[in-house]
Amino acid sequence: MLLAARKVGAVWPTLQDPEVALAADTLVVWEGQVLGKPRTLEEAAAFLRNLSGRLHEVYTGVAVATRHRTWLFYERTVVRFHPLSEELIQAYLREEPPLDKAGAYGAQDRIGLAGIAELYGDFYNVMGLPVQKLVRFWLRVFGALPG
Repeated sequence: MLLAARKVGAVWPTLQDPEVALAADTLVVWEGQVLGKPRTLEEAAAFLRNLSGRLHEVYTGVAVATRHRTWLFYERTVVRFHPLSEELIQAYLREEPPLDKAGAYGAQDRIGLAGIAELYGDFYNVMGLPVQKLVRFWLRVFGALPG
């Protein structure tokens, strides 16, 4: 939530009524270890090997701001991966380098499509924006979705 707040804070001074700013930031937690964005392809491969066949959690912090107020919230989704072959991991790293993705994968990428065995929570949260929670928040606070 802190990183999302910093992102939205960068544009907050420019907001005019009735504008709304939205920012989000996602991280993966595996066995108590935070897996942010990998710095190298080697680190990305290590992340994916650790997630292979195991459970992990995906957290996305969200910040929504108007000129007058900022709201912060987060969503948690639990994901279990199928075992990932080394060939699949290496092909993914070659063809869709995940250095911009928390945990070194995108749910919408080949490795997510082939690797996610099951999840508990919002699939869109794993993609980086908890759409279901955001819609419920938006309706509660603003009364209607933006058109």
